[in-house]
Amino acid sequence: MAGRHLFTSESVAEGHPDKCADQISDAVLDAIIANDRKARVDCETLIMQGTIVVTGQITTASYVNIKQVVREVLKDIGFNNAKDGLDWETCGVLTSIEEQSPDIAMGVNGPIEELGAGDQGLVFGYATKETPQLMPLPIMLAHGIVKKLADVRKQGTLPYLRPDGKSQVTVEYDDGRPRRVDTVVVAAQHNETAEEKQVKEDVVEKVAKQVIPRELIDKSTRFIVNGTGRFVIGGTLADSGLTGRKIIVDTYGGVGAHGGGCLSGKDATKVDRSGSYMARYIAKNIVAAGLADKCQVQIAYAIGVAKPVSFMVDTFGTGKVTDESITTAADEVFDMRPGIIIRDLDLLRPIFRKTACYGHFGREDPDFTWEKTDRTDALRRRLE
Repeated sequence: MAGRHLFTSESVAEGHPDKCADQISDAVLDAIIANDRKARVDCETLIMQGTIVVTGQITTASYVNIKQVVREVLKDIGFNNAKDGLDWETCGVLTSIEEQSPDIAMGVNGPIEELGAGDQGLVFGYATKETPQLMPLPIMLAHGIVKKLADVRKQGTLPYLRPDGKSQVTVEYDDGRPRRVDTVVVAAQHNETAEEKQVKEDVVEKVAKQVIPRELIDKSTRFIVNGTGRFVIGGTLADSGLTGRKIIVDTYGGVGAHGGGCLSGKDATKVDRSGSYMARYIAKNIVAAGLADKCQVQIAYAIGVAKPVSFMVDTFGTGKVTDESITTAADEVFDMRPGIIIRDLDLLRPIFRKTACYGHFGREDPDFTWEKTDRTDALRRRLE
């Protein structure tokens, strides 16, 4: 987009009810595949006040104490007070699990090269030169703020904070380049004794300004902390939580397109997850190779069919060669069959709970294999 414009992205804290649900679903997935790499998992979690409901379709040869997994996640997040809506020791945990449909299983079992997609669906990947992580700046700053909220709470720097919270960052762009941060909105749950003025000062100085680069802040930058003035009643006392309700937070913060499917709680035969990781992998390598300043990739699948039904690359006019040429090169370099994605990105490991908060993309962690840029030379060679 040419000229000046504002763009906003949000993130939510690890104690937000929806994010609690995502983390529980992925923790269950991790516990299962740690013992059974062939398991099929589609785990959903519902949270409301003092009750957790874990449901879904799971086929596995291993045993997992789901109630224990749930309590460990809640304890780690910091839910140790029923006044916040949940106490990890005393909350109710209900389970209702069925096996995967045999009709689906027919298409997702067998040799890895022939492994079919676990469902139909379309996924998108995105990358941009805006940040070192090749991610949009607004979502990276928003994630950084809620991560910092958790850090200062757990480290005791701001001990009055509680687990729930949100952030929202508005960035001003000029001819497609981020110039400054226009507005920062933070909702930080706190206990009853915290003073409104102190919370606002602390969150601005010890959280937001520790994350946002100084050169992006000016005298016109606005900081809005707990806009209603008070945020004591939060977490599951104020809202229910459900797996998969924060798919824009999980991906690119509203930049680009989204296929609509959530990622958490699903094993890698589900292309909502593995296909999304591959789409990011492809887009990031295209930008890292210098073939475009920004790039969006779409992959679409049919249930039980290994090869994608469509693949598209869009560089929004920033490509150094035609999008058609890049699409052809990428199709030759990357094998987008689900089984090969699982093999190449090493997705049969218990690494998924940590993806469930602070975004699935742009993370500098070796377990996030879809963030590697190891195919840049291969792409360039095919375009010589």
